[in-house]
Amino acid sequence: MTVSERTADGNALGTDSRGRVAELLAIKSQASEGPSARATEAQHAKGKLTARERIDLLLDEGSFNEVEQLRRHRASGFGLEHRRPHTDGVVTGWGTVEGRTVFVYAHDFRIFGGALGEAHATKIHKIMDMALAAGAPVVSLNDGAGARIQEGVLALAGYGGIFQRNTKASGVIPQISVMLGPCAGGAAYSPALTDFVFMVRDTSQMFITGPDVVRAVTGEKITQDGLGGADVHAEKSGVAHFAYDDERACLADVRYLLSLLPANHLEHPPSRATTDPADRRSEALLDLVPANGRLPYDMRSVIAELVDDGEYLEVHELWATNVLCALARVGGGTVGIVANQPLAYAGVLDARASEKAAAFVQMCDSFNIPLLTLVDVPGFLPGVDQEHGGIIRHGAKLLYAYCNATVPRIQLILRKAYGGAYIVMDSRSIGSDLSYAWPTNEIAVMGAEGAANVIFRKQIADAEDPEGVRARVVKEYKAELMHPYYAAERGLVDDVIDPAGTRGVLVRALAMLRTKHAEPPSRKHGNPPM
Repeated sequence: MTVSERTADGNALGTDSRGRVAELLAIKSQASEGPSARATEAQHAKGKLTARERIDLLLDEGSFNEVEQLRRHRASGFGLEHRRPHTDGVVTGWGTVEGRTVFVYAHDFRIFGGALGEAHATKIHKIMDMALAAGAPVVSLNDGAGARIQEGVLALAGYGGIFQRNTKASGVIPQISVMLGPCAGGAAYSPALTDFVFMVRDTSQMFITGPDVVRAVTGEKITQDGLGGADVHAEKSGVAHFAYDDERACLADVRYLLSLLPANHLEHPPSRATTDPADRRSEALLDLVPANGRLPYDMRSVIAELVDDGEYLEVHELWATNVLCALARVGGGTVGIVANQPLAYAGVLDARASEKAAAFVQMCDSFNIPLLTLVDVPGFLPGVDQEHGGIIRHGAKLLYAYCNATVPRIQLILRKAYGGAYIVMDSRSIGSDLSYAWPTNEIAVMGAEGAANVIFRKQIADAEDPEGVRARVVKEYKAELMHPYYAAERGLVDDVIDPAGTRGVLVRALAMLRTKHAEPPSRKHGNPPM
């Protein structure tokens, strides 16, 4: 007779306290070990860790406190009444990451394939409610087969409860979804409602309708990974913020991300002492960015020179690569960095890049993370596809996010800053607290060649030497309106600075802005572009 059977039958191992404690420990041991060694081996054979192994990697050693380990479902029919394992296929509780409280729930694929039923959902609801009440992050370790079909509408209602709590917690506590197995159907909407989505290649997939349904409806043949694997969502859809080759590397970066975030919207991100001097000069910056605006360079190299110890965590690294979004520390404090990337499409803003940056700016503003915007942008990407794809709407998302942000905001113009894209990239005119520029900056409505062709079109066309006239008027336009001090003379740039001394300028500015307080307008909520 198994421990669970004894418990169900009401037969205790002993009648005194020691006997009852021995019985309790036996029951908890069985619940912790899972359904069987064979099920664990099958999980490992797929290249996946168990729910408890994942929790151990995520949290500080020995810090996990489990909630409702002994919970069992009460469903009947289809044989469920004969299968009532403890935990009901999800491990829930709290622990610490670098000493700070974090709540977690982890699907146990060994039990009902991690499928969600009524009891399973109730456990998740409880831990999410606890996280919100405590004002601490919640991390979901997802490895489930969707709704438990045998429980019918109760399973669907369970998902509804999760979605409602995801929305209620949005912008209040950090929510992180870690995809470590399948996530299909309505279950995929919970990760989409959270702040960050991590995925592991080959083992995790997300889709609303699986390959079989796609093939039946459209005739298209595709694999699960091809439809909703980590690389698909990291590179094409933008659903995944991060993609990894293995679970250990993935969970290590979840820990790193948590170390950069505050516990909730009422706190500031944690500061950390750094040995990287605040006034460190970087002569390398004088060579990293070519003065010639036609020459590309890697903005990541610039970021590495400015942040503490060259360390940063890039968000959506593989999606919309013409703009970079990253979390880092500058002078010990967390900052969110938005930067044009000249290596990809010359750093232009397009629909996807605007959407990516807007979501990042909004997240940073939600959690009191100061924003540093590095500008080298030739404009918005022209083209029929962009216009028909809603670049106006998507560009407005980024504009709205910046204008709505109340955190400290610093703009740094490295080189080109043309047209509407200059305005959108957190210019002084939309509320940036401070704007700095390097001597290589060119702030203008458009490039000199394009401007000259518009302003002096007739003069060039009528000239005996059109090219000579064009060259002369381009030079005149640059001298008059595109010299590096034009914007500073008119108060649109606070200072033109030595690139090598940029880090010191930023550290001092961020320290000054740390106590910034800006009251948002009194309203229920804004109505951002969709």
